[in-house]
Amino acid sequence: MNSKKIILDLCGGTGSWSKPYKDAGYTVYNLTLPDCDLRTDIELYEDKIFIGHDTYLPIKDIYGILAAPPCTMFSFARTTAIKPRDFTQGLELVNICQKIIQWVRLYGNLKFWAMENPTGYLRQFIGKPYLQIQPFEYGDPYAKKTDLWGYFNQPKKKPIVLSEEIKNYCYFNNRVMPRLPEGYRSPEGRNYAARRAMTPRGFANAFYKANQ
Repeated sequence: MNSKKIILDLCGGTGSWSKPYKDAGYTVYNLTLPDCDLRTDIELYEDKIFIGHDTYLPIKDIYGILAAPPCTMFSFARTTAIKPRDFTQGLELVNICQKIIQWVRLYGNLKFWAMENPTGYLRQFIGKPYLQIQPFEYGDPYAKKTDLWGYFNQPKKKPIVLSEEIKNYCYFNNRVMPRLPEGYRSPEGRNYAARRAMTPRGFANAFYKANQ
């Protein structure tokens, strides 16, 4: 029966957040660059979402939405000496994600939705998050404060203790990065950024268990 439930993974990158749903037989659409640009490839029309020119999804079948718009312009770690922040540019995909979520909620049977971003300036635009997490709280051996907004059941924590050495690696952005999934094509060849942005496996699994 899971195959009848559609999960939209907006700006999903490697698809690591939605992977537990895909593994469980849900129908997952990872709408992300380079294959899908939310700014040009998505149209909303009453009871359907059109993807490109040849695919449409009945809104009533969309079960859950995960959204991870780029954090480039909102990150505290961004160096602005060479290129200033452009919040207008950063908010473009945030606003599109919110529009899709609202549309599906209005015309469909949406059970849950969540939008994530590393803790940064985005909360100054859309408010305090519903939940702030750390990967080590779900068994992943590193630290990276991340905000989540949405309507979802909170995932159950299984925290581990990080050594001081690992904490230092995380502080200086020197932690060991996960491997990219086989066949993944990073936009503009930015493999390092794609690896940094991957959703922690422990959190992804805990989120799925709490929101099936």
